[in-house]
Amino acid sequence: MIAKQPKPKKCKNPACGISFPPQRLGQAVCSPKCGLAIKNVNQAKARKSLAQVERREIKVRKEKLKSRADHLREAQAAVNEYVRLRDAHLPCISCDSTPNDNDLITGSRWDAGHYRSVGACPELRFEPLNIHRQCVKCNRNLSGNAVEYRIRLVLRIGAEKVAWLEGLHAPCKYTVEEIKAIKADYRAKTKELKKGLAA
Repeated sequence: MIAKQPKPKKCKNPACGISFPPQRLGQAVCSPKCGLAIKNVNQAKARKSLAQVERREIKVRKEKLKSRADHLREAQAAVNEYVRLRDAHLPCISCDSTPNDNDLITGSRWDAGHYRSVGACPELRFEPLNIHRQCVKCNRNLSGNAVEYRIRLVLRIGAEKVAWLEGLHAPCKYTVEEIKAIKADYRAKTKELKKGLAA
């Protein structure tokens, strides 16, 4: 019985490119000369591949070193990004200023301000009804500008929902896995919102 001949391959050396029958498994070039010609390309690919593996390993190690507080901060950042994007077409919840208003007064950046603060009511930390886009002046300089926030919040979401926010809530101690799920959920929501805005 005659042994089956390997299918011809194209030499990976761009300067050569001839077809050749490979003599061994994984042979990419037709000759040692072509192999030497592309060694730098192969080394660069190998270095890049090693760097990617290292980055993945570092990311895994960093993830293991994160505290619960680190995960909470990341989840809050994801929720805040979603809220700022959700409310991008709305004025500040406390003073009705818009990005076009005098930036010296409102500040050029926008926060996601909590109606009931995280310190006062940690159970509502990630509740989207409790968080709205707010100018830096109201959120940071005026400590949330709570009186004006409430007036406009009633107009925006209704008195019943505001009463629910102001009511009692069961204490909530999130596990790290729950916090990670919240972060992933809000990142996905933000991605969907961005797609919708781009369309």
